[in-house]
Amino acid sequence: MALIVNTNMNALVIENSLTSTNNAISSSLQKLSSGLKINSAQDDPAGYAVANSFAAKIAAMNVASQNASEAQSMLQTADGAYSQINNILVQMKSLATEAASGQTDNADLTGEFSALQGEITTIANSTSYGSTNLISGTGTGASGITFQVGATNSGTNQISISFYGATAACLAVDSGTIGISSLASAQVAMDKIDSALTSINAYMGDVGATQNQLQYTINNLTTSIQNYTSSQSTIEDVDMASEISNLTKNQILQQSAMAMLAQANSQPQTILKLLG
Repeated sequence: MALIVNTNMNALVIENSLTSTNNAISSSLQKLSSGLKINSAQDDPAGYAVANSFAAKIAAMNVASQNASEAQSMLQTADGAYSQINNILVQMKSLATEAASGQTDNADLTGEFSALQGEITTIANSTSYGSTNLISGTGTGASGITFQVGATNSGTNQISISFYGATAACLAVDSGTIGISSLASAQVAMDKIDSALTSINAYMGDVGATQNQLQYTINNLTTSIQNYTSSQSTIEDVDMASEISNLTKNQILQQSAMAMLAQANSQPQTILKLLG
């Protein structure tokens, strides 16, 4: 092998290897400190893009799940009001049935009956979720409310909810429509109240069906979030045991390269022996 002074090829080769090893050690330290094997796009451009896509979907689905939960709360509020109105209608039916027997002084019953009619309207007009009145028969609760329950802007990821009005007038049991002051009017009231009870039960059935739909949606979102999170973890998260092994290997190579670089740098000094 030729002995030269100006260019120490052995040292250059070892320096290049040492630089690569140092970079690998820096990369391992960054991954171990962050817990991520992709800390920037240069680590894995394709994986970085996919992981970011998953992160966006997970964030959107988390909000969609919250939206679905809010819709559930709104439905529960309406269902509670419908249930109370149903109970009042049952009491009104009892009064109307008693008044229709012809054996009771209806004057004793009309006051309570009228108060119940007013209570139905009070409940319907005061039942709201936030600023939205639900079952008054007017406003947003009756033009419909749309909830975004998915990560994309499509009809399959949206649920629209409309509520039926349940005031005494909406149910045709208001004081201008029915009363129990006479036998004949009490008999008419019985039929009207039966019809109102049928309507209220149908409204509660619709609410219950939508609640079930929302629960299925929430369950599906929860599963999807778990799956996307697992996929994101597979792409981004570092295998700590494997990376520690890589770090240990590269640290040994670093020490070895530094020792060999010292040897390579000492080789030109042998020329001095020729000069002596």
